[in-house]
Amino acid sequence: MNNIPPVVKNLLIINVIFFVAKWVFEQQGIFLTGYLAVFYFDSPFFKIWQPITYMFMHANSMHIFFNMFALYSFGPILEAHWGPKRFINFYLITGLGALAMQWAVQAFEVYQITGSAINDISMLERMGSQTIMDIYGGPMVGASGAIFGLLVAFAMLYPNIEMYIMFIPVPVKAKYIIPVYILIELTLGVGKFEGDSVAHFAHLGGALIGYILVKIWRNKTTYFDYYE
Repeated sequence: MNNIPPVVKNLLIINVIFFVAKWVFEQQGIFLTGYLAVFYFDSPFFKIWQPITYMFMHANSMHIFFNMFALYSFGPILEAHWGPKRFINFYLITGLGALAMQWAVQAFEVYQITGSAINDISMLERMGSQTIMDIYGGPMVGASGAIFGLLVAFAMLYPNIEMYIMFIPVPVKAKYIIPVYILIELTLGVGKFEGDSVAHFAHLGGALIGYILVKIWRNKTTYFDYYE
């Protein structure tokens, strides 16, 4: 851990603490997901702190493992490139951008079905729409939106670095791998395959905001430069 830069190290620690706390409290019958995951902004379960805390909650051990492995793999390089302040800003902004994209898609789906917002929880049951029930009652957790932002930033800043990918026996340059990964997420998000509970549009939102930030930061000095 001594070779991991401070922001990445602290993010890893915080995510693990949240995951362990989630498990410990569940053993006592207290489910932190209902408080710290993020719900649709119009849901009666939504709380003001959730857009931040959801980034540190994970559904299961595989979920946190892959996200933290990606953070450990790509985060140190980007933190060294930008410095700690810009890196944490990038991480949080892409996490929020991921949520904004997910909410936008959900709002479109809600208005397609209802033509209006739902302000009373009892309306959910009366409508009998599984899509509406899932949107208003389904929590979202995970650092994946921010992680997708990091992946896009890495591919933009270090496009020719070769990487090994599972099931591919030869190294492939980052500039080829990441766009394919984004295309897969778009296909899965638009396809809405049965049984798929992954928030693919959140991943795409993190990737989009990551792309925009890197383009802006490449081309001009930003507000954050004065505080580094």
